[in-house]
Amino acid sequence: MTKEKEAHTFTDYCESWLTVKSSRLKASSFAKYRAEIENHIKPYFKNKHPCEITAEEIDAFTRMLLYEKGLSTKTVRAVLTLFRSVFAYAEKRTGQKLPRLEVVYPKEYKRTARVLDEKEEETLVKFLAREINPDKFGIYLSLRTGMRIGEVCALRWRDISFASNTISICNTVQRIKSFEEGLPAKTQISIGSPKSESSFRKIPLMPDIAQLCMRFYKGRPETFVLTGTEQCMEPRKLQRRLKKYTDACKLKEVHFHTLRHTFATRCIEVGFDVKTLSEILGHSNVSITLNQYVHPNMDLKRENMSRLKEGIQL
Repeated sequence: MTKEKEAHTFTDYCESWLTVKSSRLKASSFAKYRAEIENHIKPYFKNKHPCEITAEEIDAFTRMLLYEKGLSTKTVRAVLTLFRSVFAYAEKRTGQKLPRLEVVYPKEYKRTARVLDEKEEETLVKFLAREINPDKFGIYLSLRTGMRIGEVCALRWRDISFASNTISICNTVQRIKSFEEGLPAKTQISIGSPKSESSFRKIPLMPDIAQLCMRFYKGRPETFVLTGTEQCMEPRKLQRRLKKYTDACKLKEVHFHTLRHTFATRCIEVGFDVKTLSEILGHSNVSITLNQYVHPNMDLKRENMSRLKEGIQL
């Protein structure tokens, strides 16, 4: 056993991996990895050396995350992927071949995304239109542009062009965890760049949205759209407002991603080409748009089948 292997536990390699990655990752991504390591990986493997970790322990770790901690399959897969990255890093640092570990990922079953049907959408839009305020405007903006909640909260008036009737997405707001040695984890609001390069985008505005923007604009370009001040609104606050409004409309299980799903589905129903929709949503490729956000309803399926029938010559 080399001195490197004798001196360092898997916990040590976790810390070293985080140090290496700290300058290469966005603050939100780094905070996510730090939280997964502190909450799941380090408590389980503690002072074990990488060479002592077995495939059976990885299976037990997976079962613990799923059944004892009750984490979602998606979260467990993310933790296992992070574990593999740290393990590969440890192997590189030791300069020796560590035991070959087969990480078996739990199968992830795709859930059908919640999409408002036309009646539900009409009910919500009518409610938002009554005594509309900046909160309601922000929710309507997401429903009509597909913007993410963090993007809506980060939107400043300078990002809206009244000359071209477009919105530029160049920031997002999120709450991230910060860790200090010996202290409980804290969270703080962070305003930063969107989640990926493709998330930087311009969204053309429909005429009614452009008119609403002009109605709420007070001539102060540096202020945030939802607050009218230089302090942004926290996404959790806007999510609570959405729940309050949808409860009043008797709509169940509506989140901001529901608005985004609904926008994408309506776009497809009226004939958007997928490439255009993908760019408006800020996706890196069209397959993400098709697989995650486009959910044709039965009426649209019947319409397309009718078109097929018309085109078939018997």
